[in-house]
Amino acid sequence: MLNVTPLIAIVDDDPSVRRALERLVRSFGLRTEAFPSGQDLLRALASSQSFGCAVLDVQMPGMNGLEVQRRLALLGIALPLVFITAHEEEGVADRAIAAGAVGFLQKPFTDQSLIELIRRALEPGNGRVI
Repeated sequence: MLNVTPLIAIVDDDPSVRRALERLVRSFGLRTEAFPSGQDLLRALASSQSFGCAVLDVQMPGMNGLEVQRRLALLGIALPLVFITAHEEEGVADRAIAAGAVGFLQKPFTDQSLIELIRRALEPGNGRVI
């Protein structure tokens, strides 16, 4: 029988945050694959890897989370996104949500708030590009 549990992409440049998020998401029975950068996520998607949603850090070197969101839209990839950040800049959450993000959490956040957003992202109809 095929495993139908969605794969959750976790994208954060901080290795300890990636590991903690993987442990958390897996503890709720979900599968994860972690990436240190947005570029790595885009490469995985280009190689036909499929994800139910992505948890994406806003502040990363190279390509930030909003740039990853913009690239996905340009490529027509309807991947539901949940943004996380430790450094809320004015208007960033509003821009992410306006561009179609499912949710936006500022660190520190509760385990339950992240899992609720991931579950919302996995609901049918949330994989849309706006």
